[in-house]
Amino acid sequence: MTEAAAEPGTAQPVRHRDRGRRTASAVRPPGYADPASVRAARLVRAARRRASRLPPTVRDALLPALLLLHITTTRAPHELPVAVALTAALALPLVWRRRAPLTVFGAVAAAAFVQWLVNVPLPADIALPAALYTAAANSGRRGTLVAGAVVEGGALLACLRWATEGAFLASFVAVTALVVSAAVLGVNVRTTRAYLAASEERAARLEQQQEQQARLAVAEERTRIAREMHDIVTHNLSVMVALTDAAVYAQHRSPDKATAVMLQISETGRQALTDMRRSLGVLRTDEPDAERHPLPGIAQLESLADQMRAAGLPTRVRVEGGHTHIPATAQLTVYRLVQEALTNTLKHTPTGTHAKVRVRCSAEAVTVDVTDSGPCPPLPVAAPSGHGIPGMRERSAAYGGTLRAGPLPGGGWGVHTRLDLGGGATSA
Repeated sequence: MTEAAAEPGTAQPVRHRDRGRRTASAVRPPGYADPASVRAARLVRAARRRASRLPPTVRDALLPALLLLHITTTRAPHELPVAVALTAALALPLVWRRRAPLTVFGAVAAAAFVQWLVNVPLPADIALPAALYTAAANSGRRGTLVAGAVVEGGALLACLRWATEGAFLASFVAVTALVVSAAVLGVNVRTTRAYLAASEERAARLEQQQEQQARLAVAEERTRIAREMHDIVTHNLSVMVALTDAAVYAQHRSPDKATAVMLQISETGRQALTDMRRSLGVLRTDEPDAERHPLPGIAQLESLADQMRAAGLPTRVRVEGGHTHIPATAQLTVYRLVQEALTNTLKHTPTGTHAKVRVRCSAEAVTVDVTDSGPCPPLPVAAPSGHGIPGMRERSAAYGGTLRAGPLPGGGWGVHTRLDLGGGATSA
């Protein structure tokens, strides 16, 4: 097999490796970069990364250094002193352009005017647009307009003196385009910088608000859990204490009755544990038990009355109107209010006291009245955590209600509240 093969219609053989090169170049997609271009691009990116790692002052000193190097290598010896002095006056202030942009611009503009007076055109005139850019990027609208007007006036004077014959208009337009570009670029940088700063401030403020809302949500959740646990534990412990006293009293006189009371104590304790599990299950919204075991509501008030009667507080419950349309959270609030009121009666009144519970349901509101026949006790002092009657007031306020608790005109103690169903519950 030879290394060359003749193509049809051609007299010269084509080597297989040449054909492969042509085929490869034919199947390359548009925009294909050859390895040499890729290496060059990588070198440019690496140089940019190295330059970005330099301190700002060092980067700002590069242009003055290049201008001074250029002027010392291109001017005649007799022109060097004036040219170097003017170049230094024009370019060296750029080293401090980030610290004092307007001051640097004034210094460069003054040096440019002196240069125009002595009639020495220099490449260092590029320092004036650079100073204009810095002033526009770091000052307000007025400073930018003043600096732009100064540079444009200097451009007019420079073109009048140094433009070649017949090229004044073209030179002036080109210099004006450079001045406008420098000013617009500086304004754009300033606007972008302000936008980023405002965005960062908004993000920080939003993050702070979210953290505050999270803290408030945690505090609210703790309050809800504490209130539920207070209602459950206080009620059931009060019932258990009353039943225990009755069992101790009856253990010698009526052992069978004492045994029944002890069984009731055990049942009350189990009920307390069940209520706690259900409450925590509902408070954790991802808990599936919250759907299988709903919290107590108006329908469970009769069971609550049975507990109170077993503990020694005769209780009668009366519910007026249908309550199936009432939200579960509102029904739980009614249940906890009645539970707390009856528990206070059980704790603070003597034996023989009777209690009455009246709940009136309508489409707009639920009215709750809990009264007893015992002597008027002093208003229970709230614990430092804010439970008890203050907790009842918080529950009522969540539905726009105002709870009243105090002695009744005919004797006894009463608790009254009205829950508004129209506005729904607020966070409490």
